[in-house]
Amino acid sequence: MAAADAVPRAAAPLPPGAGSCLVVGVGASKGVRAEEVLGLIGAALAQAGLDPGEVAELATLDGKSREPGIMGAAARLGVPVLAYAADELAAVAVPHGSRAALAAVGTPSVAEAAALARGGELLVPKRKSSGTGRAAMATCAIVRRPHLRPSADGRDAPPTRSEEAMPIPTTEVPLDLRHHGDAEVRDDGGELIDLAVNVRTGTPPAWLRERIADSLTGLASYPDGRAARAAVAARHGVPVDRVLLTAGAAEAFVLLARALTFRHAVVVHPQFTEPEAALRDAGHAVRRVLLRAEDGFRLDPAAVPQEADLVVVGNPTNPTSVLHPADVLSQLARPGRTLVVDEAFMDAVPGERAALAGRTDLPGLVVLRSLTKTWGLAGLRIGYVLGEPETVAALQRAQPLWPVSAPALVAAAACMEPRALAEAEAAAVRIAEDRAHLLAGLAEFDEVSAVEGAEGPFVLVRIDGADRVRERLRGLGFAARRGDTFPGLGRAWLRVAVRDRTTTNRFLQSLDQALTLTRP
Repeated sequence: MAAADAVPRAAAPLPPGAGSCLVVGVGASKGVRAEEVLGLIGAALAQAGLDPGEVAELATLDGKSREPGIMGAAARLGVPVLAYAADELAAVAVPHGSRAALAAVGTPSVAEAAALARGGELLVPKRKSSGTGRAAMATCAIVRRPHLRPSADGRDAPPTRSEEAMPIPTTEVPLDLRHHGDAEVRDDGGELIDLAVNVRTGTPPAWLRERIADSLTGLASYPDGRAARAAVAARHGVPVDRVLLTAGAAEAFVLLARALTFRHAVVVHPQFTEPEAALRDAGHAVRRVLLRAEDGFRLDPAAVPQEADLVVVGNPTNPTSVLHPADVLSQLARPGRTLVVDEAFMDAVPGERAALAGRTDLPGLVVLRSLTKTWGLAGLRIGYVLGEPETVAALQRAQPLWPVSAPALVAAAACMEPRALAEAEAAAVRIAEDRAHLLAGLAEFDEVSAVEGAEGPFVLVRIDGADRVRERLRGLGFAARRGDTFPGLGRAWLRVAVRDRTTTNRFLQSLDQALTLTRP
């Protein structure tokens, strides 16, 4: 019983700016249901005042890792399951071990030992579920630890063998990852003013609609993407073989997940959830690096594990509107790693400062662009990938024939023209001015805290009781994007699109009413 009786080592302070995450150690008897595991974890998080969005992984004994209840809970939470051998867990000092558990499974406490296997601070000691039957019972313990896992020599350690061998459950993609802003207004019959979707209002412009309409006379012919591809290449100053046209950025995420080879995928959150959903759909384990509100959701490159050979990050990031400096993101690029930077909103930043599109000096860099937001082409589906020729070729082999329609190709070429680029730049300047007006109005409310330094066509705000405020806003005619479906956020967050000053003033008046109606 040495492991059970030993006093656990004090957790080392988290490195400044490195970020942290929650690890939930889980034990379960045979046949336990996912609902019981989820209920136990949810109650433990709530009692401790912890945000479920910070959970990065479940950890357990390798003999328990295939239990449908644990696998199902992990799938619902959208996190991987890490499995440890019994002798590994037996060596972990736990404060609440039992001789019965040691005799049964070789470790005094599966939940606490699995949670503490990589160190960290024990926030929630072992607790048990009530069970739905004599043999159905789960245990959990919750630890906060740094994202980086230091080895004895202070460097990042490689994953354990059991971690490498444990695939992510793929029985389902968590529903929260598939929730997008259009769901907030899809069934409203046009009655709500849309602040949930980030497509620029008043688009597509008349000249672009005419170009698209003119292309319809050629629908009898198969699409030919050569002209559009050349236009994108010229716009970014890269060879044509570095460009791939896609049916929106969403297709690009699916192609990356299915066509490339990697073992350790990392997604930096909070961000657009489709990259992680696509990776999980393709059967990949995904680890999350969760940026923290107290750090302004700024990225410290050291928070990304060294072993990551696929890293996905947004810039400017949806939903935080944070623009990471180019030199910060450049630190993530290295041989043997694919660095995917989603620049879907970069053309909404004046001067596109911090853009990596067009860079050819960074190994493994893949940049995604979308024409949806600035040009109002969500229904047409058009975007593109910029990357090394070998990567582009691999993605192209995974595409079906004629993946982009002829009208979408015409739109892509048109949006690369000097006239269009000048219009996009002017729109970005107006968005910055309108965003400043929105932020100034939000600052008048004591209950509202906006993420500082917003650079995108939207802002992220924290409001106590945000879910109730959002429902009140709907009753007053405005749709805002809920934030609790973004990993790393919770129910206190809302994303609000930047609109013209008249619309913003009406929204601020309605927000004042909504806050008044939801005050205790």
